[in-house]
Amino acid sequence: MHIGRLLRLIGFAALGLIFILLGGGFLTFVHRMNSYPAGSRVEADGIVVLTGGAQRIAEAAELLSHGRAKRMLITGVNLRTSREQIVALNTELTPLVDCCVDLDYRARNTIGNAIGARRWILQNGFGSVIVVTSNYHMPRTLVELANAVPGVKLVPYAVEHAPTDRWWHDPGTARLLFTEYVKYLAASLRTVVETDPEHSRMAVVVGGRKPALKGPMPVETD
Repeated sequence: MHIGRLLRLIGFAALGLIFILLGGGFLTFVHRMNSYPAGSRVEADGIVVLTGGAQRIAEAAELLSHGRAKRMLITGVNLRTSREQIVALNTELTPLVDCCVDLDYRARNTIGNAIGARRWILQNGFGSVIVVTSNYHMPRTLVELANAVPGVKLVPYAVEHAPTDRWWHDPGTARLLFTEYVKYLAASLRTVVETDPEHSRMAVVVGGRKPALKGPMPVETD
């Protein structure tokens, strides 16, 4: 067999294997979303809720109000959102906001969420946290948090579920899941070579900016 043809066959075989592995990984990624509990009886030292949807804070507030954790961190809060506005939308927090709820305005993305969570977890000496976010965002969130706080038990609590049954019939859902899968792969690869998210060069290159603001906590505004 001509050497050029052999090399082409090897190249095609390698590409085919890569596509099979990526496709299998994607199907595993989608299947994993169904394994995250929601509505079950979870407990931990603290709760970390990542902003991105109103249901996330509402579900986390209910967990806190039922004594499932001692304290809650809402990370990635918009600079224009005040504590009073959050409480007005989540009345379960009214008796707890002054004692047990912390807001993180520094995070700009999921890596920034992990940085803020690490500072908060270490400050409070927590050994376990309930992680509240959407089911499609959970895999990447757990990767980032596991990298930021190794040894801390992470208890996933998924809300805002993207449909995983017959997702291929909805282009919007397929695009969302595939995009999150690519981000999940990137996070998984990055955390292999970078153990400190606060000094992640790759995060700056990909995101175009630091993942978290530095300096004192921004002042809450009405």
